[in-house]
Amino acid sequence: MPLGSRVPQDKINLRLILVSGKTKEYLFSPSESAGDISQFVFDNWPQEWEEEAVAKAEILRLIYQGRFLHGNVTLSALGLPTGKTAVMHLVPRESLPQPSSQDDLHRKKTSSSRCCGLCACCIL
Repeated sequence: MPLGSRVPQDKINLRLILVSGKTKEYLFSPSESAGDISQFVFDNWPQEWEEEAVAKAEILRLIYQGRFLHGNVTLSALGLPTGKTAVMHLVPRESLPQPSSQDDLHRKKTSSSRCCGLCACCIL
């Protein structure tokens, strides 16, 4: 049942979407991590998701804004506002993917074009 406008001001309503398109909403505190959320969902697996059940919580991964979240990342670290609904995908995956070659190429370009590491030099 969607919580809509009834989200408590100290919680974040997390709408989780499976690959199948099925959704479920849960309330979490901003201090809860991706690992905490995965464990909670595993322990309280919805009956309507029975076909997508997994063997262990450790393979459940959250995706937010196109990025896999590591287990220790908290909702507050993502900047999610309390009292609102956020949407994430929940997928079964044994391990996190390696950074894409696009990310590697960007890192190489930005780091090689700087002569002093993290700072940028400007010759006047």
